This record gives sequence, structure tokens and C-alpha cells, in this order.
Amino acid sequence: MTDSPPDRLSTDPNSPFFDSEILGRDVGVRFKGVEKTNVEEYCVSEGWVRVGAGKTKDRFGNPMTIKLKGSVEPYFRKA
Repeated sequence: MTDSPPDRLSTDPNSPFFDSEILGRDVGVRFKGVEKTNVEEYCVSEGWVRVGAGKTKDRFGNPMTIKLKGSVEPYFRKA
């Protein structure tokens, strides 16, 4: 394993960017310098995160998300 998180990562098991091994290492995300705990997906190279929009669900029962643009800094919480 590498010491830096991947460029793109998702918590949705149906996504091609889902990786359970990396998520098991406890990935944290700073968005615009602020720690975010509700990030569903992020992309460092494109500079965006998807965060949950409250408790709302779409018609398939998946959480609704909002795409926010800005600087993204993923890191591993445990050394």
C-alpha cells in the first residue's frame, strides 16, 4: 500500500472508484481547509467532493448528494 490516498475514492460499493482496503485505513478529507466527515466521494485532480444532502434519498433509496468544488486534501488518519 502507498502512504497517500488515491486521486479519486468513493464510499458507494457500486462505484468503480470504491476500494474497501483503502477505506479500511480510515481516510479523512479536508475541503477548503475544513475537515469534512460526510464526504461520499472525492476527486483531487478535478477539485470536487460529493457530500450528503441531509437525510434525503433518491428514488432508488440512495442518499442525495451535492457536488462542491474547491481544494481537496485526502489523508490517512492513522499512521
